[in-house]
Amino acid sequence: MGARSATLLRRVMYLSGTRADFGLMRSTLEQASAHPGLMVDVVATGTHLNAGHGHTVDEIRAAGFRLVAEIPIDVTTRTPVSMASAVGECLRGMSRVLETHRPDALMLLGDRGEMLAGAVAALHLGVPIVHIHGGERSGTVDEPVRHAISKLSTWHLVATDESALRLRRMGEDGQRIVVVGAPGLDGLTDLAAGTFDDTTAELHLPPSTPFALAVFHPVVQQADLARDQTIALMQALNALALPVVWLEPNADAGALGVLQALAEGMLPAGSRRVSHLHRELFVRAMRHAAVMVGNSSAGIIEAATFGTPVVNVGNRQRLRERNANVVDVPTDTAALTVALRQAVRQGRFAGINCYGDGRAGRRIVEHLVQMPLDRTLLEKTNVY
Repeated sequence: MGARSATLLRRVMYLSGTRADFGLMRSTLEQASAHPGLMVDVVATGTHLNAGHGHTVDEIRAAGFRLVAEIPIDVTTRTPVSMASAVGECLRGMSRVLETHRPDALMLLGDRGEMLAGAVAALHLGVPIVHIHGGERSGTVDEPVRHAISKLSTWHLVATDESALRLRRMGEDGQRIVVVGAPGLDGLTDLAAGTFDDTTAELHLPPSTPFALAVFHPVVQQADLARDQTIALMQALNALALPVVWLEPNADAGALGVLQALAEGMLPAGSRRVSHLHRELFVRAMRHAAVMVGNSSAGIIEAATFGTPVVNVGNRQRLRERNANVVDVPTDTAALTVALRQAVRQGRFAGINCYGDGRAGRRIVEHLVQMPLDRTLLEKTNVY
């Protein structure tokens, strides 16, 4: 912190539950930490603390952030009951953390249960909430959770004009809604600067061979179908016959079904299944893949910057705003096979991305420094 006086700093806390949200927010957190008017604390929970998911809390420490607390929750049972219980575990932990550290604001991203728990705790302890990526549609359990966080939040830093409009329709005050873009796009092209050959070598894929990148998470309401859906996708990838980098799923209900299908089945020759890729290598894989397939928000939001063709599978992201590089396909082997082959033949798209210009972090930091955070903002009422 150098010569900065802690008494003059605005203290912002960020709650991180997965490798994904930390990767999206890292650049913004770095910019905020470097600002002379801000002090940034990070709280880690969820899969960050689990060895099977790469124990990525170590990446938070290695990045030099002030890690003020770790909140263990159940990420191994992977059932609807365990997911709901984990929200309670995180709520209890965040209540203690907020009471101890009393930040000026709690910053949350997206739609996961950990973020909902943080929002509930902050509201009751009188800590203003800054919500990023609110106002979006996706379908499945993520959508009502995201909107619930928005209704608990004080400020909304959103990715697109459509998201801002949707929040106003939900009754949120337009003066507290700011379009900043998607923070995950910041520095993305620089992060993906490695060559194709270097990337495939680091991924341990066959040299000079096109490959597919697969990221398939379970849909919570379809947890009992996750194994069969994964089998359908694996069969389509075998028909495509390109080596695959398959990134294992998150800890949601149904993830055990995905892992079971992967354990029982086969991927094309030369493929690699991984539990975790550090952010830089994941972004490089996304840039150089002949096709990205699955249901990750990275395929919807970030892949367009590289023009990577994306086959979006099933319902998990079905209502998000689309770029031209995305095609939606049901979890059916025949339909997936056709879509994958067409995507590879199509090749890359122009790098046009409706989610922003890669300067979201700068805008977020400006607003964190300037936005009012007095307690009167917590007395929310709908404006409709």
